[in-house]
Amino acid sequence: MDIDSAWLEPTWFIDSDSEAVEAYAVEAAGDATEPTDIAVRLFHTVRDGLRYDPYSMDRTREAFKASSVAASDSAWCVPKSILLTAAARNRGIPARLGFADVRNHLSSEKLLESMGTDLFIWHGYSELLLGDRWFKLSSAFNIELCERFGTKVLDFDGTEDALMHPYDQAGNRHMEYTNQRGSFDDFPYEEMFADFAAIYPEWRAEGAGADAAGDEAFAG
Repeated sequence: MDIDSAWLEPTWFIDSDSEAVEAYAVEAAGDATEPTDIAVRLFHTVRDGLRYDPYSMDRTREAFKASSVAASDSAWCVPKSILLTAAARNRGIPARLGFADVRNHLSSEKLLESMGTDLFIWHGYSELLLGDRWFKLSSAFNIELCERFGTKVLDFDGTEDALMHPYDQAGNRHMEYTNQRGSFDDFPYEEMFADFAAIYPEWRAEGAGADAAGDEAFAG
């Protein structure tokens, strides 16, 4: 497969050449040398190192910069995916962003009232090229949160994608992918927030925090 240079180059959002991302990626990779081993370590570091918080939506452009996310202790799916993508590029792994719309069948009444729907558009994940295969990796939910609420852990061992599970541990329907928006070499900030304004006109992200929010933590 031909490697597009855009999958390795830094951008303003995916600032893989920044000191913060460099330090983050080096520490996360540790002594791993093979791309797949590095990718596995990066995935788990982003997944569990940043507590998932769907209410931490800072809409400023700076908040979506990988170097800014690296300095945080919590984030939601899109910033976490930007950081994983940047860290992978820093370690020489071709990477890009992927987006999809998902329906959360376990949405709480509080979250449904806030957003007006159980459809979450622009759910973000990373796509890493290992060998001749692209892997789709959702690093959104940290393991502690999954264990607390009985949701299957999103894991990655270098052999299969890590995408949202359709069912939780009890067999209840959880996440349903309804629309694939495709792959992006950079973060489509304006497009995403334009769609947010159209779909969620009444939504107010109030910074409640995932641990305080209960089951509404699983927004996507």
